[in-house]
Amino acid sequence: MTENEKTQMIYPCIKCPTSCEVTVRLEEGKIVEVLGNTCKLGENYVRKEHESPERNVTTTVRLAGAFIPRLPVRTSKEVPKKSIQKVMLAASEVTVTAPVKEGQIVCQNVAGTGADLVACRTFPVA
Repeated sequence: MTENEKTQMIYPCIKCPTSCEVTVRLEEGKIVEVLGNTCKLGENYVRKEHESPERNVTTTVRLAGAFIPRLPVRTSKEVPKKSIQKVMLAASEVTVTAPVKEGQIVCQNVAGTGADLVACRTFPVA
């Protein structure tokens, strides 16, 4: 790629109901222009998505002493996309014992991301 050559990427924006198709023009891998968004949310979203994508993670962990063997959990905040596999591996090591309440932190700072795993349901003791 030459110094003056531009490339572009298209991102579907998920920040509002309009669902704009936002085009990002790149030069040497850096954003030089954002087009197609109808609100500021779209521009902010695609800049973040291009430079450092993050995701909320939902999964299950083992649950002992309840009527079902798995507890649905989610991260307390978005984590870097590149850390999702580490979060999933760490979650596979977690066992929670009933009773557990929705919103209860079941694993702090999962995989060193700064996010906690939080229970999504309440389960009494079986």
